[in-house]
Amino acid sequence: MLEIIRIHNELLGTYGDRGNADVLKYRAGLGKVKARITDISYRDPLPANGDIYLLGGAEDAAQLLSLTALRKGSILSRAADKGAVILAICAGFQIIGTKYVTRDQETPGLGLLDVITTPGEKRLVGDIAVQSPLFDVPMTGFENHSSITTLGAGVEAFGRVIVGNGNGVAGFDGAMNKQVFGTYLHGPVLARNPEFADLLLERAIGKPLLSVDDELAHKYARWRRKVAKISY
Repeated sequence: MLEIIRIHNELLGTYGDRGNADVLKYRAGLGKVKARITDISYRDPLPANGDIYLLGGAEDAAQLLSLTALRKGSILSRAADKGAVILAICAGFQIIGTKYVTRDQETPGLGLLDVITTPGEKRLVGDIAVQSPLFDVPMTGFENHSSITTLGAGVEAFGRVIVGNGNGVAGFDGAMNKQVFGTYLHGPVLARNPEFADLLLERAIGKPLLSVDDELAHKYARWRRKVAKISY
């Protein structure tokens, strides 16, 4: 049974990011993989047996509350070390970085990715498209944040920004290593980009999915890319 852990949805549930868990479960089923979603409140201990952990967007106060809870026991870091897949969106991406800074305080992150987030001068809102080295086609989403995220030396970006802002610096969005992915793409991103959902599932189960026949999802993804005025 594939364990999908949706972390602190009452705090990190901005812009429909909770839908990423539902997409993963659905597409796992299409690939004949049994999966279940477990919602974990910030008041609950984080399970150590997750295969995929999901974090979404949030306001500053909710983000800090979530981070404080996640520090207990370092479960997320230990899960990543064991090979669990982690997808972190927007505020979730900032939480798993080395440090994030608001106009009021500086807070150490969980350190899963070597990135630092600082306040920007303006709000970055609108459609975003990113060409990731992981995929032949661009990933699309919606961004709404005012932060600048800088990657540490040797850290790989999730992708190059084609439309929008992403990290707000150097023309890139997000960061990643083998099992941990951070990005500013809301949407929810996995509904808009089924290829990404399948990649996360394959990383989690350690082998390719059985053939997934979901042409409707791919038609929707192609339509979103057309709306973003991307030629590929």
